[in-house]
Amino acid sequence: MDFTTSDLQALLTDLADRMRAERDHLCALDGAIGDADHGIAMEQGMVAAAAAAREVTDGTLQDIFNAAAKGFLNAVGASSGPLYATAFMRAGKALGPEKSVPRDSLRQVIVAMAEGIAHRGKAEAGQKTMLDAWLPAAEAASAGADPAAIAAAAAEGAEATSGMVAALGRAARLGDRSLGHPDPGAVSAAMIVGVICEALAAS
Repeated sequence: MDFTTSDLQALLTDLADRMRAERDHLCALDGAIGDADHGIAMEQGMVAAAAAAREVTDGTLQDIFNAAAKGFLNAVGASSGPLYATAFMRAGKALGPEKSVPRDSLRQVIVAMAEGIAHRGKAEAGQKTMLDAWLPAAEAASAGADPAAIAAAAAEGAEATSGMVAALGRAARLGDRSLGHPDPGAVSAAMIVGVICEALAAS
């Protein structure tokens, strides 16, 4: 079954719902090593992205992703704003000016989002950032892993950040005190990958 523009709008709404449900949990994680506002930022960003996507009534998949990117960026001034705006724009470019694509193309979305975040954030694996969830997911998606395995790769990557010392962002100021705490950006990234994988697995 193909993945259509209405499916993408529904996916973005699902992402907004997930971030709303996890807001307090993500803020608590962020409180240990950051400003305790990551959940708020992700909820606001995804809600705005979903709303912008719904306003595209006769566009392509790329149009919808671009609208979502603008919506997220306008709602979130923090670092995650430009990162996810870039991720959504890369995802739109990957799917192109089409109104439907094979559902398996969502693998390309995961890869494109990871590449966009890596390019914009200038981060690498092992630096205790959201990339520690996105990169394993992208690798699994590229390798043809099933949706559950892709989601598991992201979740395992997020969990592994507990054993890392933060090298970037506010958490880097804590040095070794950031050990033992998962990166909230990686945790929310794993949640996002999980929602995308649910759509990938749908038939």
